[in-house]
Amino acid sequence: MSEFSSQLPVVAPRPRYKWELLALLFCAFFFHQGDRAIYGVVLSAIKGDLGLSDSQLGLVATVLFATLAVMMPVAGYLGDLWDRKRIIIGSLLFWSVATMCTGLTGGLAGLIIFRSVATAGGESFYAPAAYPLLAAHHVRTRARALAIHQSSLYIGVMVSGFLGGYIADHWGWRSAFYVFGLGGIGLGLVLMWRMLAAPPPAAQLAAGLRIPIWEALGAVFRSPTALLLTAGFTAIVFVNNAYVVWAPVFLQERFQLTLAQAGGYAMFYHHVAALVGILCGGWLSDRLALLRPVFRLQLMASAMLLGAPVIFLLGRAAGLVLACSLMAGFGLFRGLYEANTHAALFQVITPRYRASAVGIMTMLAFLVGSLSPLLFGHLRETCPAGQGLGLGFNALAGAYLLGGLALVTAILFTFRRDYCPEAAAPAEAGGH
Repeated sequence: MSEFSSQLPVVAPRPRYKWELLALLFCAFFFHQGDRAIYGVVLSAIKGDLGLSDSQLGLVATVLFATLAVMMPVAGYLGDLWDRKRIIIGSLLFWSVATMCTGLTGGLAGLIIFRSVATAGGESFYAPAAYPLLAAHHVRTRARALAIHQSSLYIGVMVSGFLGGYIADHWGWRSAFYVFGLGGIGLGLVLMWRMLAAPPPAAQLAAGLRIPIWEALGAVFRSPTALLLTAGFTAIVFVNNAYVVWAPVFLQERFQLTLAQAGGYAMFYHHVAALVGILCGGWLSDRLALLRPVFRLQLMASAMLLGAPVIFLLGRAAGLVLACSLMAGFGLFRGLYEANTHAALFQVITPRYRASAVGIMTMLAFLVGSLSPLLFGHLRETCPAGQGLGLGFNALAGAYLLGGLALVTAILFTFRRDYCPEAAAPAEAGGH
């Protein structure tokens, strides 16, 4: 499309600013995911303290993900119109305050208000602004930059697994929310100081230009490849949401572990392997996609199809060592996929609509993905003791299989038509 020829990398006045921006957003995403993962780590403690059922605990997570889904189109559209620096900082401060307030709740209603609605309301504005902002500063290094940013998800979840469980074991589950919430507020102050203003693409194209909302939000639906990528991302989100909420409980009940042990094992082995996968996948796809643009989708499809049997076997693991090994294998394939989640989407969406496209893709994925924590809670209540969560992981393998087949369809039938080549400038702004 012609728009791509006019979309040169953003010029930053500070040398190597694009890497400083990546570091700042890396830290922000650390708290974005760490705050979210704490809930699964301290789930058993919350259940005992507040006297909630498994279905109610699953409902809290489901409402969180559903709220994210509903808010994403609004966040995406505004991300294409407003200063993305203000959106990112405001989002960080809002969800951090909501995380602190979660520690003050005394029942199901409070958890839904602060953990689900308020936290998700703040978090929903981050991704649609952050991903296109990074993409604008990184053209030739896009997948690597987005992969490094995504790796913060894994580090945040790993740290929350050990640290959240340790804090809960020693000072109670409420203290874990206080610590992570305060950390996010402190980081927000740093971002106010160091981030540069980030005008939206519309302002760069023409002064005063406003994108019609139906045009922006319809970008994904005009691209069959974007829809198939959304189907793959939906499968990833469906599985990830169930894992981050229920995997610590799965290990705790199957292998009689403490909160710190169960949370640490569930988050560490899976996410350290995912970290390796995403960094390798980002580096590899940036090199090979220059010569073969469809390589990003081929890597993603392979990761999902190979990951499906690993997830199935995880639900049947009878030993802790085997379970940790399978969680690591699952994490590796997840990382290879997620190295290209947004880089692949941006191959078929013009820069003008990227925040809106991220919002719509995330909304659709989280609407479906919000159901998995609730379904796992229902399985744990209705199946024989100790079997429900294992059966749930068996079923998650089917989601990976369907997602992989959607990407194979895009590779074979739609990508060549939808692909939008984007010219990189000889030297990107902010350093190489």
